[in-house]
Amino acid sequence: MSVFEKVKETIVNNIKVDPDKITLDTDLKKDLHADSIDAVQVIMDLEDEYGIEIDVDKLQDDSTVRGIVNYIETLIKK
Repeated sequence: MSVFEKVKETIVNNIKVDPDKITLDTDLKKDLHADSIDAVQVIMDLEDEYGIEIDVDKLQDDSTVRGIVNYIETLIKK
């Protein structure tokens, strides 16, 4: 499963949105109306899935699915 697919699955499981609404350009806050609790749960689940620690400050400026995917890909390549 690609990082995008895993992020999408995690978002669907936590925010309960239609998977067809999630693209790389989807913004968690603006498009999915995710609140901070939703976002934290998504991040925590992704940290558990990949065994990484995500610095949420790095995601503050880009809350798109693409931003999350790119950040995770950078962490797992290390």
